[in-house]
Amino acid sequence: MKAVVGLARSGQAAALALARRGEQVTGIDRSTDVDAGRLEAAGVEVRLGSEEASLEGMDVLIKSPGVPADAPLVAAARERGVPVWSEVELGFRLLDDNPILGVTGTNGKTTTSELLGAMLGAPVAGNVGRALTELDGEVPAGEWIVCELSSFQLEDIHEFRPRIAVLLNLEPDHLDRHGSFEAYREAKLRVFENQRADDTAVVPRGFEEVGEARRLEFSADEPLPAEPRIPGRHNRENAAAATAAAHVAGVSDEQIAEVLRTFPGVPHRLEDVAEIRGVRFVNDSKATNAAAARRAIAAYDEPLHVILGGLGKNESYAELAADLRANGARAYLIGAAADQLAAAVDVPFERSGDLATAVRAAAAAAKPGEIVLLSPACASYDQFENFEQRGDEFRRLVEGLR
Repeated sequence: MKAVVGLARSGQAAALALARRGEQVTGIDRSTDVDAGRLEAAGVEVRLGSEEASLEGMDVLIKSPGVPADAPLVAAARERGVPVWSEVELGFRLLDDNPILGVTGTNGKTTTSELLGAMLGAPVAGNVGRALTELDGEVPAGEWIVCELSSFQLEDIHEFRPRIAVLLNLEPDHLDRHGSFEAYREAKLRVFENQRADDTAVVPRGFEEVGEARRLEFSADEPLPAEPRIPGRHNRENAAAATAAAHVAGVSDEQIAEVLRTFPGVPHRLEDVAEIRGVRFVNDSKATNAAAARRAIAAYDEPLHVILGGLGKNESYAELAADLRANGARAYLIGAAADQLAAAVDVPFERSGDLATAVRAAAAAAKPGEIVLLSPACASYDQFENFEQRGDEFRRLVEGLR
C-alpha cells in the first residue's frame, strides 16, 4: 500500500497516477477543505483532518512539497524504515521512458524552464504548476520533459536522474523551512547526485564541482543566437543557461534564436501590466525573496516606486536596501515583514499595510516616465494564498486606476 501525504495539486496528481496503475493508495491531509470527490471516484482512500495514519502495510510514503520533513507521519515513516519519496521521484519512476531536463536554482527557474519547453517543444512540469505525475500516460516514450525543481521537491529524491540538470544560481531562500543556507544548498545540489558520466550538468561559470556528469558552464556574457526579448541581465543569464541545455538536447541555433526573440516572459515575473498617464506598472509578484527583488530593481534605469513586503523568510535585506538607494527608489511596505523592511531600508518609504493602499499611494506619487514595481522580496502567505493571487490582485488594482 502507498500513501500520499499532502493533497494539494501535486499530491492529488500522485495519488491519481498510482490509482490509474492499480495501486492501493491512501491520501492524507491535515486540512478538511480538500475536495476529495475526484480522488475517491478513482479509488483513493482519503483521510482528512489529520496527518496521522497507520504505517502498517505501507511500502512507500509520497510527500507533497508543502509538507515539511518533520511532519509527524513523515518522521514516523523514516523511523520505521518506510521510504519517503517526493512527488517528482514518483514521477520519474512512472515516466522511465522519458529523458528529464531538470532546472533548479534560487531564481529564474520558471522563466528558464518555460524557455526550454519552447525550445524543445516539450511539456513543462514540476514546480512550475503542473505536477510531473500528471504527465504519466500523456507523453510519448523517448520525448523530453522539462521539470522545474524546488528544494522541497529535491529533498526526497532517491533515483531521480535528469539527463540534463541545470543549476541557475544559489542564494539564501526558504531558510524558514530548511533552517540554514547549507541545508538549502544541499537540497538544491541533489539534482546532480544520480547523474552519470554520459549526462550533463549545466552550472554557472566557476561553480564548484557537482558530480560525475559532463560539465557545461554558462554566464550572462555568453554570445547567444539572438538577444532575448525579456529585459534584465538576469534574464540574459537565464537565456544563456537555456541555450546551453538546449544545445545538449539537440536543438538548432535557428530554433533557439526564434524562441529568444519571441518569448514574452512568464506571468508575475517582470510582467508589464499597464501604462497609465505615463507611469508603467510592473508585476513581479514571483519575487518571493530578496535576491529576486534585487534582480528586478537592476533591470530598470527609470526611477522606481517599489511595493515590498509579505511573509519574510528570515533573510537579510541589507543588499536590497543598497540597491533601492542606488536607484533612488521609494518603497511602499506591506504585510508581516513591514517592520523588518522599515528597519532595513534607508530610502523614503510608506507603511501601506496592504496591497490596495500601496498601489494607490505609489500611483499618486509616481511621475510620467517612472515605474511602479510590485517586487515584494517576500512570500505571500500572510495576505494571499500564493504569489499568483497577489499578482492577479495587483493587476486588478492597476486596471481600477484607469
